[in-house]
Amino acid sequence: MIARGKSIFVAATMALAGVSPSLAAEARHTSEYSINLGILPIAKASFSTRMDGPNYSISGSFSAAGLASILKDISGKTTVSGAKRGHRLQANEYSLVYKDGKRVRTYDVVYRNGNVTSTTVKPEPKARPDNWVDVKDRDLRSVLDPISGLIIPAGGRICPTRLPIYDGESRLDLVLSSSGTKPFKTNGFNGDAIVCKARYVPKSGYRQGRKDIEYLKSISMEIWFAKSNNMDVYAPVYAIIPTRVGQVYITATKYGG
Repeated sequence: MIARGKSIFVAATMALAGVSPSLAAEARHTSEYSINLGILPIAKASFSTRMDGPNYSISGSFSAAGLASILKDISGKTTVSGAKRGHRLQANEYSLVYKDGKRVRTYDVVYRNGNVTSTTVKPEPKARPDNWVDVKDRDLRSVLDPISGLIIPAGGRICPTRLPIYDGESRLDLVLSSSGTKPFKTNGFNGDAIVCKARYVPKSGYRQGRKDIEYLKSISMEIWFAKSNNMDVYAPVYAIIPTRVGQVYITATKYGG
């Protein structure tokens, strides 16, 4: 159960990693999000970013909200640090602490020049089932973390593109294709957002044939990217993720400041 909830959390954070670091002098930025299943609030998230020249650090938190907080005590905290290299933010370290009731699992990943050099998961996962697709060494080369991997410096390609993501357990590609622009307004932003269709392509670190994985493979998500009014990056401000129980909507309620 904790692995399934963790995968949903990572999917959400990938879709909403709308923290917008400055690429110039030191700057700070905060973003806040609401997460709804249909019209029902189920979670909230916030991110804070510090940028000093090319170096950045991000901290974020996630927790159940509304009726979901009564039914399930789920929360997460994540941090990532790294540097801008070319048209990407490339992590040096990424961590996630995921709580499901009294159960806690931590994921710590160290990267060097885009390649994973170490992964630590505590407590260690139980023996994998026969249908588990193991992560190979080749899967850990030229990858991005699931948070800053979706923050794109101005001048970089937003969509179409393919984002190779590794979160400490699973290796996947997020394939983005262009779908025009749409107006978006929230606290800190009012303008046109770039709309991308998103397709989930699992590579390794998952149980083959699992229903939620097969469902994600079969559907198309949508992610909207907006440029920060005072910082030179694009980041997600809105996302639609179909699930087997209904549409999940992730909306930036604050973008900047």
